[in-house]
Amino acid sequence: MSDPITCPDCDGEGGHRLGRLRIACRFCYGRGWVGAEHEPAEPPPPPAEPPPAWEHRIWSDSAAAAVLGCRYCLGSKTVAHLEESTRTLVMTPCRCQAPGDLSASA
Repeated sequence: MSDPITCPDCDGEGGHRLGRLRIACRFCYGRGWVGAEHEPAEPPPPPAEPPPAWEHRIWSDSAAAAVLGCRYCLGSKTVAHLEESTRTLVMTPCRCQAPGDLSASA
């Protein structure tokens, strides 16, 4: 390990500009410095996997859940399904439309 130094690739700016677009530096990962616990060979840890949409915290709010309706189709009564064998997008009825099945909207 070494003491932190200014990134030699981006000169401490943390990235590069392409027109109006700013791209994070691939050497310092946008920090602007290297060294200490952030050696160039050590990429940052990957971000935590987000929860599935139907387990989002918005569903704990009863008012939002009442307005949105079903967690899967959000009231549209259809869901998109990717058919892997034919590589096509298929619209199928949501399971909240099945008679007697209210588990999707609960």
